[in-house]
Amino acid sequence: MKIYKTNEIKNITLVGNSGSGKTSLAEAMLLESGLIQRKGDINSKNTVSDYHEIEHTQENSVFSTVLFAEWNNKKINFIDAPGADDFVGGMVSALNVTETAVMVINATNGVEVGSEIQWRYLANLNKPAILVFNQLDHDKANFEKTLEDTKAAFGKKVTIVQYPVSVGESFDSVVDVLKMKMYKWNANGYREELEIPASEKEKADDFHNTLVEAAAENDDNLMELFFEKGSLNEDEMRAGIRIGLKTRGLFPVFCTSAKKSMGIQRIMDFITTTAPLPDELDAAKDINGTEVICNSDNPTSLFVFKTSVEQHLGEVLFFKVMSGKVTEGDDLINMYRENKERLSQLYIVAGKNREKMTELHAGDIGAAVKLKETKTNHTLNSKDTDVKFADIKYPPAKHRAAIKATNESDEEKLGEALQRIVQEDPTYILEYSKELKQLIIYGQGEFHLNTLKWHLNNEHNIEIEFITAKIPYRETITKVATADFRHKKQSGGSGQFGEVHLVIEPHDKEKPDTKKFKINGGEITVNIRDKQEIELDWGGKLVYYNCIVGGVIDTRYLPGILKGIMEKMENGPLTGSYARGIRVYVYDGKMHPVDSNEISFKIAGAKAFSTAFKKAGPKIMEPVYDVEVIVPSDKMGDVMSDLQGRRSIIMGMASERGYEKISVKVPLAEMNRYSTVLSSLTSGRATYTMEFAEYTQVPSDVQEKLLKTYQEEQEEE
Repeated sequence: MKIYKTNEIKNITLVGNSGSGKTSLAEAMLLESGLIQRKGDINSKNTVSDYHEIEHTQENSVFSTVLFAEWNNKKINFIDAPGADDFVGGMVSALNVTETAVMVINATNGVEVGSEIQWRYLANLNKPAILVFNQLDHDKANFEKTLEDTKAAFGKKVTIVQYPVSVGESFDSVVDVLKMKMYKWNANGYREELEIPASEKEKADDFHNTLVEAAAENDDNLMELFFEKGSLNEDEMRAGIRIGLKTRGLFPVFCTSAKKSMGIQRIMDFITTTAPLPDELDAAKDINGTEVICNSDNPTSLFVFKTSVEQHLGEVLFFKVMSGKVTEGDDLINMYRENKERLSQLYIVAGKNREKMTELHAGDIGAAVKLKETKTNHTLNSKDTDVKFADIKYPPAKHRAAIKATNESDEEKLGEALQRIVQEDPTYILEYSKELKQLIIYGQGEFHLNTLKWHLNNEHNIEIEFITAKIPYRETITKVATADFRHKKQSGGSGQFGEVHLVIEPHDKEKPDTKKFKINGGEITVNIRDKQEIELDWGGKLVYYNCIVGGVIDTRYLPGILKGIMEKMENGPLTGSYARGIRVYVYDGKMHPVDSNEISFKIAGAKAFSTAFKKAGPKIMEPVYDVEVIVPSDKMGDVMSDLQGRRSIIMGMASERGYEKISVKVPLAEMNRYSTVLSSLTSGRATYTMEFAEYTQVPSDVQEKLLKTYQEEQEEE
């Protein structure tokens, strides 16, 4: 393949709901460009995209697939992104390195919830979008209804460029109101360009005039020209459409049957002539906000947006040349590892097929293998260049489970396998919780985690099981309490002795240090000699006050008391959860000239703290999440009823194009398997996001259950 310059490259992402036909469209584009000689299909499991075994098993895209085609002396890099929300990471990665999205809509179903979700990502990333109404040859296809749904969902900027003469089994021609021609395909798939028949002329003229006005609205000069002439020619219209695409002021609609390769050439023509070039949108910015201009004459910077682990090859790293150019054999600096990486081989990739290249220019997408330490989200630069791009921002995880190998001997192997899987799909998050003593995997839904299990079982030969992940509760206190404890042990020779008196109270950053306490009718006055504010790894604080006077406890034993208290903070007195938000005043005690030592005071400090904690109105706190549910209006009642059963607090509701947006606060303990339940309640038409909000006290009945469960577990042990 020839080396393409920046002004000869177009980068697009194929997006759309599962079943819309993205993979079939990709296959048809590869066939039309001559990259393949025979088109595969999903049922036969022989498409260039969706080539992984799991995708054959599930008959759905799981990974994004990087592809390319040559057309009209241009190179089109296109990425076939998964349609299922559980695999949203592939789409998000792809949109971060492409200039345009091609939204494929199934003309039998109209705009589905997956398309709605993806459209929000496009809007957030400010990406131009081309709309493709696919499967118009299906007997249940409905062009008018699909157009109506699309305008309702995406707005009035949706504009017809093509419409079908008929749909269903008779679909074989479209009218193109930009070129004012009719395209017709015969039984062998050959396309003819014809004049628009008289029966379609009035309809075509109406759509043409609408397109002219939409194109003119995007540029003041074109608008003046339109008022002057009353119309625009094709080149003038194309100029307006190009501006409209870049500014998201216009979303053109095309018509296809990807299965029968109808309408494919025209879309590829439009992409190569009208879609933005890599240097035509706003320049990318690095983590410091500095613009990085997409120009081959600038210093070289590559951004790695995807990792794939291929059998017999290892890690394949996909990158976009953000600036400059990269040549086979170049030595670049990894800005995250600060090490040198040699790109001994450069490839362009279509599925699992690779073609070697000697050079790639700014704006192009390529791949490299056998890099030492480079991973997804890393930046590679030429010498003396300090550009560093921000990590791709993925949506927060929605589902969590503890994971363990069925066979204990596979634990180490499991860890290595999980690290590889996380490299391929960064929306998986892996965490070993020292607090919960569980290995926890976070994902986008139950289907997402079941896919992980398939990988482990079938590709790594590791049998695993998912266990309900424990909840990271916190323990705290609500009032003042005092306690003392004497640790005395004699077993021949020197013994152990330590006595500690302390007061504890809730930590309030607005409240000054307390000097006088009234407890149970008595009064305790303390003289603060030293204060330590300890920021806890699990959130919150422990504030520790040394109030010892008169040398009743030697200074060398005081660190032991703090160690004992910290042990109980890490293993709370109620349920063994982390404790937080507490002030501790150590004000008195006793020691023995022979038997006292640090371990004695550590034990005494821990026991005194634990006793005081249980008298101080102890409360268990639970993590609460901000949850936003987007649900079709007709399913609102079912979803609300379910949320009410999850101890949720409604924070707000709003309507959004036929969907209702519900904002709630929900305890994490109540979100177990919510993705599956929500899908079941709404037939897969709803989605949600969740992010940690705060810790709040659990209700008294919940606390009683937690205490009882913990006590039973302790007795069993």
